[in-house]
Amino acid sequence: MQELKQMNWNFQSGISRLSYWPQYLQREDFAVVVQPFFQNTLVPLNSRGSADLTFFSEDCFHFSERGHAEMAIALWNNMLEPVGQKTTSNNFTHSRTKLKCPSPESPYLHTLRNSQLLQDHSEAGPNVLSWAVPVAAGGGLVLGVGTVMAWRALRGHQRENPPISLRTMSF
Repeated sequence: MQELKQMNWNFQSGISRLSYWPQYLQREDFAVVVQPFFQNTLVPLNSRGSADLTFFSEDCFHFSERGHAEMAIALWNNMLEPVGQKTTSNNFTHSRTKLKCPSPESPYLHTLRNSQLLQDHSEAGPNVLSWAVPVAAGGGLVLGVGTVMAWRALRGHQRENPPISLRTMSF
């Protein structure tokens, strides 16, 4: 069970890191947003304190219609919450009153960009590190070529002057 929890955590962390990749952050027409509504959710309990199986199908693993309805509400609500303020659990109340609606102030699904968590590129100054990638690539190429040349020269020098051995010397 501990290994499964670790794998789940690694998967969630990887997906979260993916959502911050530059190719997704720089676009205005596409976004990747993690919806963490299920991150800290516990199995719902019935009035006797045991697992409420009405949320699960007959295999006790997949959700029932009721469970899917709860997850749909939680997912919808998560999409309407700003990034950094998203609900990470579901309380399984089976109440449609907890369904959130877009508002005039926020009539869209929240992303990193419209949650004001990213610096606007028009306000930002020039990218200071725009030179870093070409310089690092060029420097790596020069270093690599220099290393190979030095290694070949050293190896060639060793072949021309083999080490002296007592077996090869004649007296």
